[in-house]
Amino acid sequence: MSTVSRRSAFKLAAGLAAAAALPDSAWAQAARTRLRMTWWGGTDRAKRTQAALDAYTKINASTQIDVETIGWGDYWTRLATQVAGGNAPDVIQMDYRYIYEYARRKALRPLDEFMPNPINIADFGQANIDTGKVDGQTFGVSMGVNSNGLFYDKTALERLKITPPDHNTTWAQFAEKAVAITKAAGKRGFFGTSDAASNEPALEVWVRQRGRALYDADGKMAFTRDDIAEWFDYWDKLRRAGGAVAGDLQALYRNTPETDMMTTGRSAISFQHSNQLVAWQAVNQGKLGMTMFPQGGAGSKPGQYYKPSMLLSISATTPQPQEAARIINFISTHPEAGAALGVERGVPPSKGMRDRLMSEVDELGKAQIEYISLIASRVGSLPPPPPKGAGEIEQNLRRVYESISVGNAKVTEAADQFMAEAKRALERA
Repeated sequence: MSTVSRRSAFKLAAGLAAAAALPDSAWAQAARTRLRMTWWGGTDRAKRTQAALDAYTKINASTQIDVETIGWGDYWTRLATQVAGGNAPDVIQMDYRYIYEYARRKALRPLDEFMPNPINIADFGQANIDTGKVDGQTFGVSMGVNSNGLFYDKTALERLKITPPDHNTTWAQFAEKAVAITKAAGKRGFFGTSDAASNEPALEVWVRQRGRALYDADGKMAFTRDDIAEWFDYWDKLRRAGGAVAGDLQALYRNTPETDMMTTGRSAISFQHSNQLVAWQAVNQGKLGMTMFPQGGAGSKPGQYYKPSMLLSISATTPQPQEAARIINFISTHPEAGAALGVERGVPPSKGMRDRLMSEVDELGKAQIEYISLIASRVGSLPPPPPKGAGEIEQNLRRVYESISVGNAKVTEAADQFMAEAKRALERA
């Protein structure tokens, strides 16, 4: 044997001996499968999701899951940057409004090859399974079913001796009630309701009640300039009457529970989604109640609908697709994950998980499950997903309305500006 060969053999033997001397924990660390998972949301969601992932890694000790979480406002900018740079997380929390865009850009991996093993979601029901499909392929697994939810501070309204809004409250009645709350409170900087003019889901309910929609199946605007003008006018008048939060204060909201006007003590009512009740209650001192968004009145159409609160997808570039699929299945169907997540992301689409949760969840959890059942006869059909460019339009809605709320633009001017910018955004897309 040559000197070089003997040295190589010696090094190999020494290396094997050293490796054999490693403790079991070191071997496990060296052999670990490592993935990244990302989601948007507040601190309560982060704690619950981490607990579910800890339950997974306890069973699957060879897997390490690094987490990335951030608020909705910055989430999509960061994800777009990661995808463009080839550095997307392995497991991605996806929203219905964006799943078509990301799937068609081939940024997501189809999940059909992993169904029913390891992703077994047969008891979701076909309608809930279909919410994750794009052009006939499955790209997302629903994490929850939700709808719009009007949150109100039950404690504050009881103290003020004001009856909260309910499922039959019209927009006109809601405005009167908001003004009454402000007057009864008599507290500087406190208002009946947050200003929802820049809340796209609230606008969607408004136009659907008129028999229209935000977008049609071809991705074009499906409401008129008069619709948005009347919407801006409604909130402008309510704010001027003292019923809605002042513009400079509302501008501080950053789509997180912690910055919401109700959380920061600026309003008694907030426009959110039903699955967010847990997160909002976690950061609010008063006991919260929930009802439907205001109704359109006699002859109006259903404004609300059942929506997948969010979905779980796999990056097209992940080197660990099988393990990512196992994680998604665990989070979506395993009892330990269900107990950890509760209904913070919405009512589970899995019947088995719902049945187990009814005996486990607290009052808030039961309220969400009951709410979804209660509105069953009052919801419309799921609309087409928003087209590419819709994200820019949503941002423009807030920016344009803020120009009204701080006194820099009139309603008619802002309506014209919004429609023109929306048209250009869709054309660019």
